Amino acid sequence: MNILVLGSGGREHAISLKISQSSKVSKLFVAPGNAGTSQIATNIDVGVNDFEAIKQLVLKENIDLVVVGPEDPLVNGVHDFFLNDDELKSISVIGPEKAAAELEGSKEFAKEFMMRHNIPTAAYQSFTGETLENGFAFLETLNPPYVLKADGLAAGKGVLILQDLQEAKDELKSMLLDSKFGNASATVVIEEFLDGIELSCFVLTDGTNYRILPTAKDYKRIGEGDTGLNTGGMGAISPVPFADKAFMDKIERQIVKPTVEGLKKDNLPYIGFIFIGLIKVGEEPRVIEYNVRMGDPETEVVIPRLKSDLVEVLLAMANGTLDQVDLEIDDRAATTVMAVSGGYPEAYEKGKEITGAESIQDSIVFHAGTKVSDGKVVTNGGRVIAITSFGKDYKEALKTSYQSMEKLHFDGMYFRKDLGFDL
Repeated sequence: MNILVLGSGGREHAISLKISQSSKVSKLFVAPGNAGTSQIATNIDVGVNDFEAIKQLVLKENIDLVVVGPEDPLVNGVHDFFLNDDELKSISVIGPEKAAAELEGSKEFAKEFMMRHNIPTAAYQSFTGETLENGFAFLETLNPPYVLKADGLAAGKGVLILQDLQEAKDELKSMLLDSKFGNASATVVIEEFLDGIELSCFVLTDGTNYRILPTAKDYKRIGEGDTGLNTGGMGAISPVPFADKAFMDKIERQIVKPTVEGLKKDNLPYIGFIFIGLIKVGEEPRVIEYNVRMGDPETEVVIPRLKSDLVEVLLAMANGTLDQVDLEIDDRAATTVMAVSGGYPEAYEKGKEITGAESIQDSIVFHAGTKVSDGKVVTNGGRVIAITSFGKDYKEALKTSYQSMEKLHFDGMYFRKDLGFDL
């Protein structure tokens, strides 16, 4: 069969690599892809939100299955676009329909969903420019730190955690009145701060049945010791050492099951990945957020641990037969370390030549912000390359990732050397 993966990051390279290993694949296309996906698939220069161009590509190449990597096209309704088009509606799409994608598209929608289905999360209220004074008053009822979240998509950067009440008020005003995050912060969710350690749980669903993938923990801050600005993710570890069987049973019973059943009750059709951002408070799991796709860089540690044929799993999701699939998981730990451009997550330059990747033997190199230019692989984004390794535990795997990282070079390259410091 012919498969199309939409996206251009490390997540899409990891998914594409696993798909390419299946005997069920005839041709694999990635749109737009990166320098890494070009080595295992055919890259097509089509944007993930250019639905008409995607349609032409799907028809021209006789695509049977479309796997949507990033959140944007899902929130914009790419799955609905296929269902509503007579020429496309028979083609399977992995990713929820637009109404269900609001779980990530709107923080307020997600909070209301959790409240409706008794899924444990932080107390919250939502505010707009008209209710700014009410927002100030609500902040005054909370203890620091103060958590402000832009309601809409802000590329993983729309969450502020602040210690000072006046600074929280100033930032709320900036988000609501000065459009700090554009339209994404036209509504802002303020919620109570949950003190604990974070992890991510990944769920596959066909809309009725579900399977749980390995847990992962990512590191969002640019600086060591989790300091500095938020990024799209500086690295990840899987499995999470503290997520034992008793804790995972709680996650499944209190969160995963009610989420999948809630989607069905609310008539929100969902075929795809559910990323559940969690925090362990004491011994209890609480939901921080939902994403409607796999995380990045967590995909680069979760998908390599999947020993099952990913295409068989995706087809079971599309066909509503996920209950007939058992996931086989590698019991080794996996870690990934992200090399980023100098200056990221603020201003950075592109077009820096990348060398040394071909000499890395003991790890998997996943391309993120890269492209081929004049026959050379060059940087094309803030997060450039993720290096994933296996080990008997996360410490051993990290050691290998860091040894491999020493072989990689590009001008201004930076990576965090302290992943796992909090475990």
